[in-house]
Amino acid sequence: MEPVLEAKHVRKVYGSKGNVYTALANISLEIYEGEFVGIMGPSGAGKSTLLNVLSTIDQPTSGEVMINGRDLEDMDEQEMSLFRRNQLGFIFQDYNLLDTLSLRENIILPLALAKHSVAEIEEHLDFVADVFSIRPILDKYPTEVSGGQKQRTAASRAIIANPNLIFADEPTGALDSKSAADLLESFCSLNEERKSTILMVTHDAFAASFCKRILFITDGEIYTEIYRGSKTRKEFFQKILDILAKLGGNMNDII
Repeated sequence: MEPVLEAKHVRKVYGSKGNVYTALANISLEIYEGEFVGIMGPSGAGKSTLLNVLSTIDQPTSGEVMINGRDLEDMDEQEMSLFRRNQLGFIFQDYNLLDTLSLRENIILPLALAKHSVAEIEEHLDFVADVFSIRPILDKYPTEVSGGQKQRTAASRAIIANPNLIFADEPTGALDSKSAADLLESFCSLNEERKSTILMVTHDAFAASFCKRILFITDGEIYTEIYRGSKTRKEFFQKILDILAKLGGNMNDII
């Protein structure tokens, strides 16, 4: 089986000459279709930098990143823009919703811009509205709903085009515990029912316990990885805490 995402010897260095900071030292990894993978590590370990490089938001200083067999370095700006729109989904801590549009309009915007038919748009909207349990609030505006509802709307917009790969950067960071659990349960449904491939950066062991595999990084390198396998989510949560403790994470990193 070919990986959906493959990184080979990826480095990311900031600065120059005597003032150099190595954010990613030597990262190689593979993500396969239908995986739900978490990236964890202490503050400053390079988690978000890695996600940005893997998701085309940033470029590596050296090394290769390939998505669906395509080398990102080979694409020009227009090709990259279309590739992102058609094949990738992005969910961030900030919702990035347009306050002048209803939640329905925010969600369908990517499909409307791509000139999909009304029937296609309605079919996709029905699916995401059910997955993220937001059908009753579709006609409300972002200023009229809670943070959790905004994040579920943002997630719906990210996956409405059925992307091959979904990137989530601290998606539960601004949510209360119930809203976070609701969002993560929706991610699990999406992963199991649609076989969506999800790569999520989180500092939160509770959020990470919903994943099937977790990569731990420290000092810009992969420290270890673990699989949930047949473990219960509670058992996996404890395993995550044990590894974070070894990495020297403070309390903000592990709760």
